[in-house]
Amino acid sequence: MKKSVISSPLTGRLLAGLGENIKMARLRRGLSLRAVAERAGISLNTVVAVENGEAGVSIGAIANVLHCLNLAEDISLIARDDILGRKLQDLELTPKKRAPKAKSRNSIEKEK
Repeated sequence: MKKSVISSPLTGRLLAGLGENIKMARLRRGLSLRAVAERAGISLNTVVAVENGEAGVSIGAIANVLHCLNLAEDISLIARDDILGRKLQDLELTPKKRAPKAKSRNSIEKEK
């Protein structure tokens, strides 16, 4: 039995947008679903699933389809500019300011 992937509404919309972009790229190149499936080494149903933005499609299948469309370099753009992650990292790297050490009794008595 195949497990289905449950995604959030936002993820579903993003995947649908990705699928639509891939479909438009295929159509601009005048390629059929069958031609992309053969070139990508995947089934026709998988190409349809990619274009429909289905959450259960493997990243490998998406990468193969992008490669067939000469868009494989687009994968390197995913999560490249991690603005939030960099801000979080910078917060951890900021030196912590400490209060000056309190003088001990011994050092106070020695000063007298």
